[in-house]
Amino acid sequence: MIRRYAALFLAILVFSAVHEAGHGLLAAAFDEYEAFHVRPFGLEVAYKTPVAQRVGIKWGFISGASNMVTLALGYLLFAIRKTLSQLDRPFLQVAANTMTILFMVIDPLNLSVGPLLYGGDIGGVVVGFTVNQYVIQAMFFLVFLINRELIAQCLLPQYGVRARNPLWKPWVTPRALANFRS
Repeated sequence: MIRRYAALFLAILVFSAVHEAGHGLLAAAFDEYEAFHVRPFGLEVAYKTPVAQRVGIKWGFISGASNMVTLALGYLLFAIRKTLSQLDRPFLQVAANTMTILFMVIDPLNLSVGPLLYGGDIGGVVVGFTVNQYVIQAMFFLVFLINRELIAQCLLPQYGVRARNPLWKPWVTPRALANFRS
């Protein structure tokens, strides 16, 4: 049990570090990086320009690129799931499985449901790319649902995980797809 929590902690730490590093590196490239903070709720990059004064495409990249990097890493981990499930150390298997899940679901949730709860990265994406917030939210909620199904149907069985929670059981079955096609 302790190993599972340690693996979860490691996965969260790696995800947070990668996500915030993406913000920090892009902010530094655009000369907007001010500081890096460790807060009770997580890691945070502080920028030079106040939120109310942020304009221009650079904010789309600063806010959105880290979401795309973590999502891409999630898909990479998903693509090599068979290799990761054969690691000789159970701790590494659990950590790899947990990281894959986090990298595939956290940022789609951050950009879809997050704005309803805490704001998040979507503000910079909307300002930088001048796109409708609801379009971004709907698009990333769809990505979340697709990723959830990939996790439920492909990833969890690869690691021998049997989910009892309906959130992690497959919603789309081959029979349901056959009914949908006809």
